[in-house]
Amino acid sequence: MKTVRITAVRKVCHRDLMQRYENPIEHACDIEEGQVFISEDGKRPEGLCESAWGSMESFVKELSAGGGNFFDGWMKDPRSAMISCNDGFRPVSFYLETLE
Repeated sequence: MKTVRITAVRKVCHRDLMQRYENPIEHACDIEEGQVFISEDGKRPEGLCESAWGSMESFVKELSAGGGNFFDGWMKDPRSAMISCNDGFRPVSFYLETLE
């Protein structure tokens, strides 16, 4: 199995949507841009939220198994993927890449 690096590259906050639809919450996402996680054997890295993992798990497992080239040439590097978590108010975009 290959190691996969998961890097938080962008975090967006849709305040207008939060104000319109979200009930106030005390604790939201702790992920920061530039934060890096390492997945060994296709497993969720410690500290990566379970919701974000749910969005990327199948891609990480495929990359870990040596696969890639998702959607026939979607990414410039076929051994990578760009995945966003499923928080519609504070989505985080993660760059997944296979390490040699």
